[in-house]
Amino acid sequence: MMEKQTQRFDPAYSGNAFIASSSDYATAKAVIYGMPMDWTTSFRPGTRLGPQRIREVSIGLEEYSPYLDRELTEIDFIDIGDIPLPFGNPERSLAMIESYVEGWLDDQKFILGLGGEHLVSLGVFRALAKRYPDLRVVHIDAHTDLRDQYEGEELSHSAVIKKLAGLIPPAQIYQFGLRSGMKEEFAYGRANTNFYPFTVLEPLKACLDALQGHPVYITIDIDVLDPAYAPGTGTAEAGGISSKELIEAVHALQGQHVIGMDLVEVSPVLDSADQTSIVAAKIVREALLTYLR
Repeated sequence: MMEKQTQRFDPAYSGNAFIASSSDYATAKAVIYGMPMDWTTSFRPGTRLGPQRIREVSIGLEEYSPYLDRELTEIDFIDIGDIPLPFGNPERSLAMIESYVEGWLDDQKFILGLGGEHLVSLGVFRALAKRYPDLRVVHIDAHTDLRDQYEGEELSHSAVIKKLAGLIPPAQIYQFGLRSGMKEEFAYGRANTNFYPFTVLEPLKACLDALQGHPVYITIDIDVLDPAYAPGTGTAEAGGISSKELIEAVHALQGQHVIGMDLVEVSPVLDSADQTSIVAAKIVREALLTYLR
């Protein structure tokens, strides 16, 4: 295991930080960090460019959320940059993510990761599972991500939640919005996880009592949104939810013990009008203001 790290990633960090972020790691309650990886993307690549574009378009946001009547200036968070992941090496990349996340958890930071393909979440899951045996993971996605492997590769963005089920009991995984996957994946989910296809908000509200009192981590694949709202993603899937429903789902988890979140699969090269990146930036703003007090 590599030495745990907390510093800014000078080799990979460039351009704008997320709007209203501070420069003081010591006082920050939350760390925004990028995981620029698309080494196992199975359809259309480009998500490694997602973290920086989300930062860049965040300048168009207001710092004030009318939903929550709060401003980003009321909370202290730092955008620490992108983890300098080694190109083409998924296992090494996951080990680096795990190591850095462990360091931030040691420093009692709320973690908010920007992807990157969904496999990057496995590095975070590994760090969290060691620290929180009663961890609950809320997975919001168009795809089940419950394959054992894809084209012979066990480390795949399409297998990330199945890998999570090897780290924590599947009954501690809550999946919402699912509308794509193999028949076997749907059968596994229905039998083992808390599995809610097609919609997000109403079944999520029904699960809030079960989540109460447990550490909760949220992982959001932007393709849970219908392509009308988020065309800039590698594997777009018709029939998804609206951006309004996703914002409401983020708000619905207010009052839970949310310890972190990631937002993955934004692909700027497929997002000609920045439509997807703009939605993602707003989700980040609402998450920060919802979960940090």
